[in-house]
Amino acid sequence: MLMPKRVKYRKQMRGRMTGTAQRGNTITFGDYGLMALEPAWITSRQIEACRRTIVRHIKRRGKIWIRIFPDKPVTQKPAETRMGKGKGSVDHWVAVVKPGRIMFEMQGMPEDVAREALRLAAYKLPIKTKFVKRIDPISGKEV
Repeated sequence: MLMPKRVKYRKQMRGRMTGTAQRGNTITFGDYGLMALEPAWITSRQIEACRRTIVRHIKRRGKIWIRIFPDKPVTQKPAETRMGKGKGSVDHWVAVVKPGRIMFEMQGMPEDVAREALRLAAYKLPIKTKFVKRIDPISGKEV
């Protein structure tokens, strides 16, 4: 499971997921990508499930990039505990994903294989997603 090696502050506030992704919203490394259409917290378990699904489908062809990292701690108090006594301990880690964020990228395989692999991975996520292709910055056409 993905998680930070060290963090400066172990517990964070929940925050808000307003607006669209300002960074990580273009395909940078690969030719095909999976874009988020809704805001959500994506857990490290969900990212790992997607990664396994993609790797299993492409059968060691091409390369994949995971563009999100779960660096936000989510705390949970133990079951059947009374209110108060401070904040709970860290339970799991999440990546904050906003609409427009590219979560996974792929390269080195035919489009139909990449499309199917990312479709299967999208089933593992709690949000709506979209298959996208790289766009040439000069001509504005898909590569």
